[in-house]
Amino acid sequence: MKKTIMALSAFAFISSVSAQNVKFEEYTLDNGLHVILHQDKSAPVVITSVMYHVGAKDEHPERTGFAHFFEHLLFEGTKNIQRGEWFKIVTGNGGTNNANTTDDRTYYYEIFPSNNLQLGLWMESERLIHPIINQIGVDTQNEVVKEEKRLRIDNQPYGNIFKAVKENLYKKHPYRWTTIGEMEHLDAATLDEFLEFNHKFYSPNNAVLVVAGDFEMEQANKWIRDYFGTIPRGPEVKRQTFVEEPITQQINARWEDPNVTLPMMVAAYRTPSMKTRDARVLDMIGTYLSGGKSSVLYKKLVDQQKKAMEIGSFAYSQEDYGQYLIYGIPMGDNSLKSILDEIDVEIAKLQKDLISERDYQKLQNIYENQYVSANSNIEGIAHSLAEYYLLYGDVNLINTEIDIYRSITREEIREAAKKYLNPNQRAVIDYVGAKDDNK
Repeated sequence: MKKTIMALSAFAFISSVSAQNVKFEEYTLDNGLHVILHQDKSAPVVITSVMYHVGAKDEHPERTGFAHFFEHLLFEGTKNIQRGEWFKIVTGNGGTNNANTTDDRTYYYEIFPSNNLQLGLWMESERLIHPIINQIGVDTQNEVVKEEKRLRIDNQPYGNIFKAVKENLYKKHPYRWTTIGEMEHLDAATLDEFLEFNHKFYSPNNAVLVVAGDFEMEQANKWIRDYFGTIPRGPEVKRQTFVEEPITQQINARWEDPNVTLPMMVAAYRTPSMKTRDARVLDMIGTYLSGGKSSVLYKKLVDQQKKAMEIGSFAYSQEDYGQYLIYGIPMGDNSLKSILDEIDVEIAKLQKDLISERDYQKLQNIYENQYVSANSNIEGIAHSLAEYYLLYGDVNLINTEIDIYRSITREEIREAAKKYLNPNQRAVIDYVGAKDDNK
C-alpha cells in the first residue's frame, strides 16, 4: 500500500472503523473547490482538512523550500485571527492541528470534538482567503525552518540520504531537490515572491476539502458553502512536464556526512508514477525483500551471514516518478560493495524465478492487514480521501486499491524486477563519514 511519509498527530478519541467500504459523498463548488464528506458517528470527533496541489516540485530551482515554508507561514495568522493565536484557538477548543508537505502536495488539518466543526471550517477558510503574509511572519518562520533543518537533517546521521538520492536520480525534474529546500534560497526571497506563490497555488480550484467524522450532512454542507462558496476562483495552475532520460549506466556517487560513523550503501532506482500498477508491484517487491525480520535480505545478510547490521528496501512512489531504494550498513570489516553484491544475487533470483506460493500468500496477508490499518481511524481516512482525489484522481481507490494488490501475480513480480531493478538502471551511493575511505 502507499506509504504516508508524515504521520498524523494522535488524538484522544480515535474513531475505529471496520474493513468495510468507506462511504463518502463528493461535489465541487462553483469556485472549483472539491469537497469530500465521510460521516462516522462512532466517536464524537470531526476532522477538517484541506490538501493543496502544491509541493516542492512546483518551486523555482532558485527558490526551493517554498512549499514547506508555506506549511509554517500559513499558521502565522489571518485577517480575523491575530498573529500567534491560531494554536491557542485550537487547543482552547479541545482540538489539535498540524500540517505536512511532500514534493507533490501540502496538507493542513484540525481535529476537534464534533461540536466544533464550524470552527474548523471557518479557520481553514480564513487560511485560504485571509492569510496575513508580511515580513514579520516571513522572518519568524525563516528561523523556524532553519532550526527544523538543523535538527532533522543537518545534524542527524544519514539525514541527507534523500538529498543524495535525488541529486543522482534526477537531472531535469524538480524531484532533484529536497522538500525542505536550501536555506540560502529562502534568505534571498523577497516578500513579493512569497505573495506571488500564495496567489498562484493557494486557491479553491487547487485544493480539496475533506470533512470526516461525527457531523450532520445538511449542516456541514451549509457551513461549507457559507465559508468557502464565496471565495473567488484562483488562476489556473499551469504545470510543466519534465521527462527524464532513462538511466542506462550505473551512476556511482559518494556522499560525505560528518554525523556518520558507520558507512551505508544506498542503491536507488528510478521507478514509475504512484498511479501505475507497476508502482504497486514494486511495493510488494520491497516487502518481499526486506519487510521484517523474516524477509529475504534480513535473514540472509543480518541473521545468517552477519554481513550487515541493518538492511532494508522500499518503494517510495510519487505523482510523477518514484524511487526504489535499497540500503545496508555493513558489519565489521565487510565492505559496502560486498553488501550490494549479495543484494544483487537476491534480485537476480527474483528476476529469474517465481517467488514461492507461501511467500506470495504472506505478501497478500500483509497488504490485507495494511488496508485494514489504513482505514482503521478517521484521521487516516481523511488523509487518504484527500490524497486519492488530488494525486490519483479517484477517491474510490480508498476502497478498491486493495483489489489491485490482490490481483498482482507472481509473474508480475518477476517481470517488474526484470524491468526496473537492473544494475545499469541505478545510482549507487557510498554514504560515508567525512573521512571514511570504506568503498
